[in-house]
Amino acid sequence: MTVVSTMLSVEPLRPKDPDFGAFVAALTVEQLPTDGLVEPGRAFFRVTEAHETIGFGGYELHGLEALLRSVVVLPAWRGQGSGRDIVEAVLHAAAGAGARRAWLLTTSAAPFFARLGFAPIDRATAPEGIRSTRQAANLCPSSAALMVRPLDP
Repeated sequence: MTVVSTMLSVEPLRPKDPDFGAFVAALTVEQLPTDGLVEPGRAFFRVTEAHETIGFGGYELHGLEALLRSVVVLPAWRGQGSGRDIVEAVLHAAAGAGARRAWLLTTSAAPFFARLGFAPIDRATAPEGIRSTRQAANLCPSSAALMVRPLDP
């Protein structure tokens, strides 16, 4: 378990964990992709505050690049900065795993991610490892914004 603040903690989430079903259900409710969650190279987390789950998030590691994915805030925790906390916790974990840049695809949350330091970028300029992910190649529509942000080592 990683403690991010005095109240926030980040716990690895694996397919065999009891909370993995709640993670998939939360993604489904928000109409976020659930394909490929159990493939190698993915790391997912349950984020809690005061021992209560506030949401989930994860990344796919592709060398020095990380694709942020599956970030979802549970309804009771929205509007309180929990989304920012989850993203920052997941990015901290990705940097700890060796990533130097974080990428994401979004159809509706570009302004939110821009406030967190992500900048839009043309898909053609992204590294092949990012362009060839299931998210970029198949799951997200071509209209989805691709965004990138450097990570601190």
